Amino acid sequence: MSKVILSVIGTAQDAGLPHPNCFCKNCSEAIANPKLRRLAASLAIVLPDERVWHLIDATPDLKEQMANLQLKYELQGKLMDSIFLTHAHLGHYPGLLFLGREAIGASGVPVFAGLKMTNLLETQAPWSQLTKLGNIVTKEMSNGQAVPISQHVSIKPIEVPHRNEFSETFAFVIEGPNKKVLYIPDIDRWDEWEQSIYDACKEVDICLLDGTFHSPKDLEKIGRDFREIPHPLMTETMDRLQDLAGEKEIYFTHLNHSNPALHSNRDVRNLIEERGFHIAEDGMEIRL
Repeated sequence: MSKVILSVIGTAQDAGLPHPNCFCKNCSEAIANPKLRRLAASLAIVLPDERVWHLIDATPDLKEQMANLQLKYELQGKLMDSIFLTHAHLGHYPGLLFLGREAIGASGVPVFAGLKMTNLLETQAPWSQLTKLGNIVTKEMSNGQAVPISQHVSIKPIEVPHRNEFSETFAFVIEGPNKKVLYIPDIDRWDEWEQSIYDACKEVDICLLDGTFHSPKDLEKIGRDFREIPHPLMTETMDRLQDLAGEKEIYFTHLNHSNPALHSNRDVRNLIEERGFHIAEDGMEIRL
């Protein structure tokens, strides 16, 4: 059986770290030290023996993420075999434009999305040019219906509540031959989801969860109101899942540039790790 690798190719909230027009502590450190940079949250499922890979979310950082992945797994010049989109927010689909005539000029890349997102891609410029020219081919996916991407790997979309101005929002359960991963980069509130996050995490081996904000204080110093950008707080998520921390691997991803878990002094991060939780890192791998 071919090995299957889940490659974490980005872990930052939509605009990355450093964030544009920001010189907060985290952004200033990332500007000064490229090792502290984080790209927008995204995953790749790689079958290196077959020279096949699939992308989850096409971020504004796709150009760099593709190059990193292709070099790492000796996939130079090999485009992704499909793309799965969570939703229509800045950090999750603008990278599709790199597939267009102004850049790669791809042909027939399957893009899996929900009904509203599919309609957006087919009817709204500039995305409609990609579908018109055949750079991408839309594939509608439905809540709870797994999509096989190989004999032993599938991706199941699960609809979650999240400011759906232009599309529905999906989380994904990624199931490989040996492990199952729950990926929820964006959700408004755990209480608004019809499922229990505790029960959802119990059903998988590894969780990559929305870690956008550690607490409401994250945004105070940069003049943003936490209520305008609803996400579950890391502190709340840890309280809900504390009993599972020793049983499951639980990582936080989609980290906003203001999040103190990213501070170089590691004080907040150490407290998170002492509770048995983890911060996802760009470049980390999970063997599925």
